[in-house]
Amino acid sequence: MAGGVGTRFWPFSRTNNPKQFHDVLGTGKSLLQQTAARFDGICPKENIYIVTSADYVNLIKQQLPFLSDEQILAEPIRRNTAPCVAYASYKIAKKNPNANIIVAPSDHIILQEREFERRINIAINEAMNEDVLVTLGIQPSRPDTGYGYIQYIQDDNEVKKVKTFTEKPHLELAKAFLESGEYVWNAGIFVWNVRAIKKAFDLYLPKMAEIFDDGEPFYFTDQESDFISKAYHICKSISIDNGIMEKAQNVFVVLSDFGWSDLGTWKSLYEVSNKDESENVTDGHVMLYDVKNSIIKTPQERLVVVQGLDGYIVAEYDNVLMICQKDQEQKVKNFVTDAQERGDHFI
Repeated sequence: MAGGVGTRFWPFSRTNNPKQFHDVLGTGKSLLQQTAARFDGICPKENIYIVTSADYVNLIKQQLPFLSDEQILAEPIRRNTAPCVAYASYKIAKKNPNANIIVAPSDHIILQEREFERRINIAINEAMNEDVLVTLGIQPSRPDTGYGYIQYIQDDNEVKKVKTFTEKPHLELAKAFLESGEYVWNAGIFVWNVRAIKKAFDLYLPKMAEIFDDGEPFYFTDQESDFISKAYHICKSISIDNGIMEKAQNVFVVLSDFGWSDLGTWKSLYEVSNKDESENVTDGHVMLYDVKNSIIKTPQERLVVVQGLDGYIVAEYDNVLMICQKDQEQKVKNFVTDAQERGDHFI
C-alpha cells in the first residue's frame, strides 16, 4: 500500500512526494524500496503488487523499475484501505484463486528483517489452508492513540486467537490496554488466503465485494483502468480495520518483535534513529551548541547552526523550514491545514 500522503511528516512528506518515496533513514533506499526488498526471500518480484494513487505511478516506476504495468494498481481517488485491499485481492484472485496474500504498508521500517521473514512465514503457514485473517502484533511501549490495539487469548500457540480489535482508542483506554498486558499494537501487516478475504468482504462489506467482483472480466485487460475509475467513485471510504478486522470472528495474531515503526511522525523517527551523546538525531550539515533531545533534519548543502534547544524538531525540505516542540508534533497537521488555507503551495 503506497498511496498515503503522510501529512504528519511534513515538510518532507508532500502531496506530490510523500514519505514512502523518501530515504528517511539515510540508507540510500526510500521506504518503498526498502519494503519491496524486504520480500526478496518471501516471494518473487513478479508477485509484488503496489496499490497507489494515480498521481504516484511515475514515482513508483522510477523507484521500482522491475515492476510491470499490471503490477501497479492506480487508484483514481483516495478511499482509505478497504478498497485498496479489495482491488488488489480481487485482481490477484483472477490470476490465482488459491493465492496467499500479504498486505504491507510501504512507509514502515523494520530493523530485524530476518525475524520479520520468520514471523511472516508463520502467518502464511496458518493462513494457507485455513479460513483465517492473520495480523502481526507488536508489543506496545507506550499508550499511543494512533495505533489499533489487538486483545488476544493468551496461550502457548504461535498464532493466537484475537478477542477484540480496537482502532485508535482514546488515551485513557490506551493506558488501560497497556496496563492489562493483554494487548498488542496492530502493525497493519495482514496475511490471508484470497478465499478468506473475499469471504470477509462478502460478509462485512457486501456492496464493496459486489463492486470489485464485477471487475473480474476487466482485470489484466485494457479496460481495467476505466472499470476502476467507476468503481472507486461509488465505493465507500473505509479502512480495512474498521470495515472488516474489527467485525470478523476469525482474526488471529502472530506476536512479533522485529524493530518495527510506522514512522508516522517526527517523534517516531527520532525514537528509531541513532542519537549522539546529547540524545540528538541529526541529518544534514549542522553545528549544535547546548542542544539536546532534538531531531534536526536539513539539506546537506546548507549549513545550519542551532543553539539552546531542548526537545525540538528542526526540519527543512524544499523551501519549507519547520521548528516545533517535539511533544507538540500533533500540531504538524494543523500547520499543513493552515498553510493550505493561506493558499501556500508548499503542501
